[in-house]
Amino acid sequence: MEKNWKIRKQGDQAVIEHLAEVLGINKVMANLLVQRNISNYNEAKSFFRPSLDLLHNPFVMKDMDKAINRIVLAISNNEKILIYGDYDVDGTTSVALVYSFLRKYCPNIAYYIPNRYGEGYGISFKGIDFAVEHGITLIIALDCGIKSSDKVEYATKQNVDFIICDHHNPGDSIPKAIAVLDPKRPDCNYPYKELSGCGVGYKLLQAFSIQNQIPLSELEQYLDLVAVSIASDIVPINGENRILAFFGLKKLSERPCDGLKSIIKIAGIENKEITIDDIVFKIGPRINAAGRIESGDKAVALLISDDEAHAQSMGDRINEFNNTRKSIDSSITQEALNLIASDPDKKYCYSTVLFNPNWHKGVIGIVASRLIETYYRPTVILTESNGMATGSARSVDGFDLYQAIDECSDLLENFGGHMFAAGVTLKPENVPAFKERFEKVVSKYIRDDQLVPSIDIDAQIELSDIDPKFYRILKQFQPFGPGNMAPVFLTKNVSDNGCGRLVGNSGDHIKLELIQEKEPFHIFPAIGFQLSHHFKYIKKGNPFDVCYSIEENEFRGNSTLQMRLRDIK
Repeated sequence: MEKNWKIRKQGDQAVIEHLAEVLGINKVMANLLVQRNISNYNEAKSFFRPSLDLLHNPFVMKDMDKAINRIVLAISNNEKILIYGDYDVDGTTSVALVYSFLRKYCPNIAYYIPNRYGEGYGISFKGIDFAVEHGITLIIALDCGIKSSDKVEYATKQNVDFIICDHHNPGDSIPKAIAVLDPKRPDCNYPYKELSGCGVGYKLLQAFSIQNQIPLSELEQYLDLVAVSIASDIVPINGENRILAFFGLKKLSERPCDGLKSIIKIAGIENKEITIDDIVFKIGPRINAAGRIESGDKAVALLISDDEAHAQSMGDRINEFNNTRKSIDSSITQEALNLIASDPDKKYCYSTVLFNPNWHKGVIGIVASRLIETYYRPTVILTESNGMATGSARSVDGFDLYQAIDECSDLLENFGGHMFAAGVTLKPENVPAFKERFEKVVSKYIRDDQLVPSIDIDAQIELSDIDPKFYRILKQFQPFGPGNMAPVFLTKNVSDNGCGRLVGNSGDHIKLELIQEKEPFHIFPAIGFQLSHHFKYIKKGNPFDVCYSIEENEFRGNSTLQMRLRDIK
């Protein structure tokens, strides 16, 4: 797929020169900082040297005092508490975090993960009935609940109190729970709005620890769970998230909990420095697979395990779920691509909406993302569950998916999410009308440039600029992710030194040794995935331009720098 290259606007030159001087770095690095809204020494220091001391006071979050007082009252009265969370990675890590911490102070505690197929997303009436049947009087809901006013009202009538810890956009009204913690509440003054669901859970426990004079070091041992949630839920890695992710990755690399340790071993990434990409592509999908294929409570059981042998056995089981998931989503993706290819009208739409009542509900979000790789446009994939059409939606860069779905809300029974991803539920008979309305809304708002994938390029450099000091400073920009993506560089007029070759089982990738005419002795290795279609041109010795990120490649104990090619022109 052809991609647009967009060179980001360079920052204020005076600020760049100031940062370069006070930090002792070159102007390329200084400009990268300015692009990240860093303009002075103290901001740069906080960026390069994250500290848990820089986390905000949790009691600034609206209703935090009410939440902590209710938990303390429940513990003092020996009430039963239920930790309730969604079945995805953010939800299961949230439950594992809060359950693992609070069970040391509250013996009467249990957890509950709704079944994706029998109950659907978020708080369910069945979950509340479970609480009533077991004498539970307080539910702490994590990563869900901000739109569950009816469920909270039902629970209140059953003498069950709710504390909601969510990070999704609220609806027109806030549920009448004992406390509703959500930094996205319009009446919440908490300064950082982009916490993951697990991040909100962490703030709850931070406040609990402060009020009860518990050393924060007892809480910090669970930061590996928070890092997994931040990476997997694709929230911005800036502000508080960057601090939490930084220390969570350190914990994940050095001494992960037994459950995550088993997944790391299975994924083949032990004895290395774990990155955000490792979580996104290797750890997160395996944890997610439990809720997609069987039940999310299997993931929680793994994450709270304190027996290494038991955790390894459970990890193996969850890995089997993931293998099943990969087979199913590959099959459905191909079916979906065939549906589009068989209908010429579908090829030229501004959106994709597909409905098949037999598709597996657990993988439709993945399928939506896969289709965008071929047809780059807002996509909704629907299947049937409990007599309703239910599905997942994914967006393209810069397009507000949530707003588009909101304009179709009269056709929906329920929906939720954010700008880039959402879930919808509607009556099957409304699917044709939804397809038509969604296409109309998308075509009205989407710009032509948003229908072509783009690569944002941070700076143009020469191969000779890339030396050990350059990378040593660049590495301190980690952890990378939304809001702090790995810098992408442009180098023009390079060529392969003749050692380039096709790699991969099907020869889909290229491995090159790049040189520039002006620097013939500076050779830089490069790997380009799914870029083999350029090889015929490259092997003739022709010059070309590359955009890329820089990474470390470890092979047989040796670490070298290499380019990860994003595109070639």
